[in-house]
Amino acid sequence: METTLALLIIALILGIGDYISVKTKAIFSMMFVSGLLFLVGFWFIIPKTLFEDAHIMSFAMATVPMLLVYMGTLMKLEDLKNEWKTLVIALSSIVAVALILFFAASPIIGKQYSVAATGPVSGGVVSTLIMQEAANNKGLETAAVFATLLLVLQTFIGLPIASICVSSEAKKLAAGFRNGNRVKQDNKKSDPESEKKWFRLPPLSKKYQTPFILLLKTIIVAWLAIYTADLLNGIINKYVLALIFGIIFYELGFLENRILDKANSAGIIIFALMIPVFESLPKATPDIIITLILPIIIVFLFSVIAIAVISFLLGKILGYSWQLSLAIGVTCLIGFPGTFIISEEVADAVSENEEERDYISSIILPKMLVGGFATVTIGSVFVASFMVNYL
Repeated sequence: METTLALLIIALILGIGDYISVKTKAIFSMMFVSGLLFLVGFWFIIPKTLFEDAHIMSFAMATVPMLLVYMGTLMKLEDLKNEWKTLVIALSSIVAVALILFFAASPIIGKQYSVAATGPVSGGVVSTLIMQEAANNKGLETAAVFATLLLVLQTFIGLPIASICVSSEAKKLAAGFRNGNRVKQDNKKSDPESEKKWFRLPPLSKKYQTPFILLLKTIIVAWLAIYTADLLNGIINKYVLALIFGIIFYELGFLENRILDKANSAGIIIFALMIPVFESLPKATPDIIITLILPIIIVFLFSVIAIAVISFLLGKILGYSWQLSLAIGVTCLIGFPGTFIISEEVADAVSENEEERDYISSIILPKMLVGGFATVTIGSVFVASFMVNYL
């Protein structure tokens, strides 16, 4: 197939997935719709060589460290410090998921499936890529397919749980607001471009924040992370270092907030990364899908149990309701923009006026966003990089 035509087909499927996601307000996520279209398409009409014909696989894998550096610039450490309780619940949830899958699910579905599942279930695209790359390198093609299917399906598990829990919490907040019993708030969001009290480089003049200069800075940090990983002989995973370096250089002022957005480059990089994410789907024949149905059910069942138990216990200890705690716990199955959409829609539905709506949103939204950031962006990369050694 001609390269441009292959790219057109990929773009068409991803575009349809995005359209339906927006139209259904993320009930049907872009990952689910696009994954389903690719899967069925490979069975009936799309050539199985589609991704190879697009000729951007090497580019896509080369941009993974850049994406992780970018992810490190999405939120200030100050914001994470203000929501430390949320961080504890969110990160503990994905650790609990990894443990229950490794120790409890392995005897039922096998170690390869259990370990491969920890990537997608603990977070999003990058953690899934880590698992897929390792699985393919070891010739475990079915495990790579399994990870892809879990990533595609997980929002259908997380969204209903989060929606019910957030709605219940919002109703309690609304009742308290009307009775004059408001929750004290001390989690004001920091200015992402503000100066820090410790050493910080002076900001780059706006006129020099051009796409090429911003990309140069991103690639410099990504290269430093990869180079450091090589010096350490892989003791620390290169993707983990890319994320850590992104956070550090953002805090130092070398990198701008949401740097790839300002470079007008985030879209094309994420587009390219969808190809290795769905790379295993041409191998997902109907027979393989049938054999994976039971392991998928077991993985999600065990994961939800682990999240529910740890969220309930930590919620009691930290003073969060079980509803809010569980909603934070399942952010690993949702990610952005699902965390944002659920928070805002529930605030709109429950509130009677704008002041009440802003009050509800100001309490729930930061916790959902930080929970999703902690799991999908930070925690999942660490969990996947550690668990991959047991694949």
